[in-house]
Amino acid sequence: MKRPPDIAAELMRNHSVRNVRRIARWVGAEPDRFAAAMRAMLGEDIVLARRASWVVTLCVERFPFLAEPWLGEMLRMAEMPDDALQRNMMRSFQFVRIPARRQGRVYNAAFSLLTSPRTSIAAKAFSITVLANIAEQEPDLARELLMVLDEMLAHPLSAGVLSRARKTVRRLSRSAA
Repeated sequence: MKRPPDIAAELMRNHSVRNVRRIARWVGAEPDRFAAAMRAMLGEDIVLARRASWVVTLCVERFPFLAEPWLGEMLRMAEMPDDALQRNMMRSFQFVRIPARRQGRVYNAAFSLLTSPRTSIAAKAFSITVLANIAEQEPDLARELLMVLDEMLAHPLSAGVLSRARKTVRRLSRSAA
C-alpha cells in the first residue's frame, strides 16, 4: 500500500485472508496505524468489527505491545456475544502480558467462554491459554483451572480443545509441583 489506506473501506471492499494479512503488514508495529484498526473494530458496524478484529489479532501476535493501551476496549469486545470478536480477542490475549488490574476481568471472560456450551472450539482453545497464562502467576487460580480442565477431559472434546487442555494440564502441573 503506497498511500495510507482507509482500513474500514479496504476491509469492506475485500474479505479475504490475503487482504487481512496485507492490512496487518501495513499496520506493522505502528501505534497510529494500529489505532485505526482498533477504531474500525470498535465502530457500530458488526461486520466491519469482525473483520477488523482479525487484523488486530494478527498485529498483536507480532507486536504485543500494541495492545497495551487498548486492553479495556479489547476486553469489552471479548465480552460481546459474537463468536468472531470473542475468538479474535482471546487469540490476542494469548500474546499480551495482562496487567494485574485487568487480570480478574480477563480471567472471568476467558473462564465464561471456556465453560459455555455455546462458545466455538477456537475461542475455547484460546481461552485455555489465556487462563493458563494468568493462572501461572496465581497458585489458587492454577488449582481451580486444573480441576476444571480435568473435569473437561473426562468428557468428549474436540481435537483442538482436547490438545490444548492436555498441554495446559501438563504445563500447570509442572509449575504447581
